[in-house]
Amino acid sequence: MAQQQKIELQDLDLQQLVEVKKQLEEELSHLTSSFGQLKQAQNRFADCIESCKAVDDSNKDKTILVPLTSSLYVPGKLADVKKVIVDIGTGYYVEKTTEDAIKFYNTKVDFVKENLEKIQSTVAQKQGNLRSLVDVMQYKMQIQQQEQKAAAAAGKA
Repeated sequence: MAQQQKIELQDLDLQQLVEVKKQLEEELSHLTSSFGQLKQAQNRFADCIESCKAVDDSNKDKTILVPLTSSLYVPGKLADVKKVIVDIGTGYYVEKTTEDAIKFYNTKVDFVKENLEKIQSTVAQKQGNLRSLVDVMQYKMQIQQQEQKAAAAAGKA
């Protein structure tokens, strides 16, 4: 993991602060995007759990729609309600019992939840850094304006 270098904001000039602010905003944007994508994945895994729970003996031999694409379906019959095919990632599929599939997806939900918590913590830290940075920028701009006013007053005298 990359080591983060601590920078004293007061030691930077206004232009450097603007660059640091831009970098922080980009990092926050990326983290927020990642958070959204992980949240969507968590919801998909939760949907899979609910779908596995819905596959039971009462559904055996019922006609269902089998998706061929996201918008194309063919009719089919649910022949085996004890087993499902699970996408385990990177194009690999495994046959599992519905109970094992639920365990698999619960593990996925927990893993994503842990990562969401880490991202939330990082976002909160970065937002705090950004607030501190903006405060220092405002302070430096006030001082710069006061110096300009003092120089202008001295030039008139």
